[in-house]
Amino acid sequence: YLARTHLVYGEWLRRENRRPEARGHLRTAHEMLQSFGAAAFADRAQRQLLATGETVRKRTVATPGGSLTPQEGQIAHLARTGLSNPEIAAKLFLSPRTVEYHLSKVFTKLAITSRQQLAKALPDLSHDHA
Repeated sequence: YLARTHLVYGEWLRRENRRPEARGHLRTAHEMLQSFGAAAFADRAQRQLLATGETVRKRTVATPGGSLTPQEGQIAHLARTGLSNPEIAAKLFLSPRTVEYHLSKVFTKLAITSRQQLAKALPDLSHDHA
């Protein structure tokens, strides 16, 4: 439901000529829907992104050692400090489910299965975040 909500809200923002805002929601929807295997909805999100003037990257399968996106890195760092998903969500103005989604991608990319493993899997990011 969260992915479809991002899609519908992104479509509405695009129709309201709020393209920069729409892109973030449509990008999130596209990534989530593709990861779930909801091809028809992912294609719809891709068409909407193209309508905003953005190009859509082809999805790559997450592999151990794959690079983290800036948001994944920020969420991983906060999780490493011991914050819960709701606490991370409040800090970043996201939903706890979105945090959970990004953490699952982080775990896959880093080939780990728990938050305790984040300390060893991540380099020290303390100089990157306040």
